[in-house]
Amino acid sequence: MNTKLLMTSSAVTLGLAGVILTFMPEEILSYSGMEASKLLELMVQIVGALYFGFSMLNWMTKSGLIGGIYNRPIVIANFTHFFIVAMALIKAVMTHSGLPFAIWIMGVLYTIFAISFGTVLFRNPTSKIINTGQIKL
Repeated sequence: MNTKLLMTSSAVTLGLAGVILTFMPEEILSYSGMEASKLLELMVQIVGALYFGFSMLNWMTKSGLIGGIYNRPIVIANFTHFFIVAMALIKAVMTHSGLPFAIWIMGVLYTIFAISFGTVLFRNPTSKIINTGQIKL
């Protein structure tokens, strides 16, 4: 699996979500049908900051060797995040069919990322060892 593509795409996805949640909490709450309160806006902004921080972590490690024992804490954190949110979104979509289409799209995206990070977690990284002993990705 191309881990550089996986880390880059997850970084961009989480970064975009982080920026939107941080700078547009009122709009996100009104789109979701929730009444905007100062406390709820603050919570949405905090979640946005978490997403953006996670995005930066993925962006900074995108060129490293990832898989198996290499960068395992980063892979486990990503797998855990994407798996738990994917399960919550799937449950929400299955029990409430009237949810906005954006929730369905998020569910599909999170499921794809969960499967991808799960695959990376349990496989050794693919690399070619050249004569000088350096690892080339």
